Amino acid sequence: MPVTDEAIEKIKAMIVSGELGPGARLPREADLAERLGLSRNSLREAVKALSLIRVLDVRQGDGTYVTSLDPHLLLDAMTFVVDFHRDDTVLEFFEVRRILEPAATAMAALTMTEEQVDGLRAVLAELDQDPGVEALVANDLEFHRRVAVGSGNTVLCSLIEGLSGPTTRARIWRGLTQEGAVARTIEQHAAICDAIAARQPDIARSWATIHVAGVEQWLRSALGDSP
Repeated sequence: MPVTDEAIEKIKAMIVSGELGPGARLPREADLAERLGLSRNSLREAVKALSLIRVLDVRQGDGTYVTSLDPHLLLDAMTFVVDFHRDDTVLEFFEVRRILEPAATAMAALTMTEEQVDGLRAVLAELDQDPGVEALVANDLEFHRRVAVGSGNTVLCSLIEGLSGPTTRARIWRGLTQEGAVARTIEQHAAICDAIAARQPDIARSWATIHVAGVEQWLRSALGDSP
């Protein structure tokens, strides 16, 4: 095992075992390196790697700390990776969305507060009668974000938010090239919101599936991919 990977594993073991909990400060570099049997260089590289994925927080002049380890923070690194997707793999992201978002929407129908539902309706009301594509995409992202948050599952919410990046371009393509796409998006969002407000998880799940699958099917046709 490369020395940096070994250092990462040793620090990870300290965190997983509970020896270093969320918010804990790591021992001084020299002390920790000696304790783990590592060179200071390899330890330094391990700390740098773990800070990139939000496991550690290096504070200049103060020390290195374990982060909160909240799912949203840790899964934020996934967004960085997702941004490097290729156009020929965007369908795979849609397939994952088609699995996760209907589940989150069904959960939201059971767990969203009345205040959250009112907020969801307010997002829909922000759109003009004839919105531009950029406004529609921004509104679409915010709508799906609020539904995901409303599921009450922070891991599921973070996964869905992480998958939003590669689908943004496809939403824009669809809005620009497919006749009626804007009206359908608005109608489907309203149907999802109504089902959530009515506490009908099965109907909410169905509308969310139709909504995501519709974009996915259009993209398959646009890319010349078989159904």
